Amino acid sequence: MEKACVDINQLINVFSTDNGSVYQSDKLNCFYVDFGGKFARYNCSSLKKLKTIIECVDIEALLLDTNRADFELITFNGCDHIYLLNALEIIAFKELMQGAFTMFKLNLIINDCLRRLVY
Repeated sequence: MEKACVDINQLINVFSTDNGSVYQSDKLNCFYVDFGGKFARYNCSSLKKLKTIIECVDIEALLLDTNRADFELITFNGCDHIYLLNALEIIAFKELMQGAFTMFKLNLIINDCLRRLVY
């Protein structure tokens, strides 16, 4: 889905870095990842899979193996999006995903604390 089809003002910015952003759409019950020139839509389970895939990439092996290209193809079954990333982009993508999921956990902790104060 292209940016032109989505009203960016209706999205909640979950986490941003200089290289990209993760947005949440409560209205459409999905997430958008803006990274590497691609604005891609994911449901919750797909976003978790994407995070798992990107975290499994061994940067050290990618850089040290002279028999391979310095790029990694990031995709998974059931996903319409493909990322072809170099080592620096993978590091930046890992940072984006880790930051977004940290914000999700932080939100749960804050909501839990507020519920405990009320009851």
